[in-house]
Amino acid sequence: MTRLVRYLGALVLDQLESLGRMGVFLYMVVRGIARPPGKYWFTVKQIQFIGTKSFFVIGFTATFTGMVLSLQGYYTLSKFGSEGLLGSAVALSLIRELGPVLTALMVTGRAGSAMCAEIGIMRIEEQIDALECMAIDPFSYLITPKLIAGLIALPLLTAYCDVVGIFGGYLVSVQLLGVSAGSFMDGLTSSVVWEDVYMGIVKSFSFAVLMIWICSYKGYYAGLDQGSFGPEEVSQATTQAVVYASISVLMSDYVITSILL
Repeated sequence: MTRLVRYLGALVLDQLESLGRMGVFLYMVVRGIARPPGKYWFTVKQIQFIGTKSFFVIGFTATFTGMVLSLQGYYTLSKFGSEGLLGSAVALSLIRELGPVLTALMVTGRAGSAMCAEIGIMRIEEQIDALECMAIDPFSYLITPKLIAGLIALPLLTAYCDVVGIFGGYLVSVQLLGVSAGSFMDGLTSSVVWEDVYMGIVKSFSFAVLMIWICSYKGYYAGLDQGSFGPEEVSQATTQAVVYASISVLMSDYVITSILL
């Protein structure tokens, strides 16, 4: 019994230590926004990596998501003779929920994993230690530009996902299922209000912070829990970063929806 209590206590203390370290990590990253060196070109490079290189995968995902929403929505609404509400169902589903969530998950899998692996490799090759020896703040130099780029790129990618998804839903609804184009667009324009768009914007900013925070943190401290630093620890940190960031996105999606609903 004593061993069990000690084990549980050690586990709780270890988790609290990790949470505290993550909080300090986020503080150092945010503080780096106002610290030299300048981050313009670093940020532009990260925007190109996070945003521009994600255009294809986001567009591909959004198109087929909108198509599936139209098919499933038509099947459900036709039972009640409400096919004219299909545009409203597709638009609200994408703008409020699926657009921000799918964008965050896709960017996490494509850019977040690479980000974690990059920082983890710099850690095991002692490049981060070299920056500290040269009196360069590694948080400001390496991670703050990623955070700024994520806050810029993810909302724009979310808007792009919404537009492409609605277009895909329009094609299936009007061209394949025979829904009136006028009723589809009327349902879309009459049902979507500013509160729906606002919710999507808040979610995209929140997901950007979570993704950059978790993926950068796992890469920065790769191997710390194991007490060793090598390629295996980097691969484990990358896997954990993608899993934890994806779970955090889904959990925060529920929290934000319950608050803003």
